[in-house]
Amino acid sequence: MSPEQQRQRSSLRVNRVFLKSFIGVLRLLQILLGAVLWATIAANKYEGSVHFVLFVSVFFWLLTLALYVLTLLDKQDLVPLLGGDRWLLSNTVHDLLAAVLYFAALGIMIYKTRKNSFCNLEQYRHHCLYKAYLSATVFSGLCAATYLLSGIYCSYRKCRGKQTLVAT
Repeated sequence: MSPEQQRQRSSLRVNRVFLKSFIGVLRLLQILLGAVLWATIAANKYEGSVHFVLFVSVFFWLLTLALYVLTLLDKQDLVPLLGGDRWLLSNTVHDLLAAVLYFAALGIMIYKTRKNSFCNLEQYRHHCLYKAYLSATVFSGLCAATYLLSGIYCSYRKCRGKQTLVAT
């Protein structure tokens, strides 16, 4: 194998420290919960303000997936304006913004769930979105909590003068 091929092969290393870290596990949980949330909403007929919830869940699912992959492969330096020394701050802003918007989505889902609570009776025979909205409410709350937790974690690291997401 030539030195050039060895260099290219080693450039795609997995950051095992990140993979096993608190923030790495939290990111995987955010990706999983976000996917379940938007799949729950998209699999059912929805209307009105639930479009916002779907937008928030898909948007932050994609962004979180991108952040996870970039950090996992140690390629955050390749991101213009947001990478390098600003990566921790970028992740903090992402997480706190996601938490705020997921809490707004949670409010919408609570409202929609309450609005459809009448059809939770056994005698009700028409199509009802109560169970789908209730599931989406639970997953919105879980997503909001995980993003808030990671935002606090990143803020704590930033306030301590750290430059990276994980201790190296």
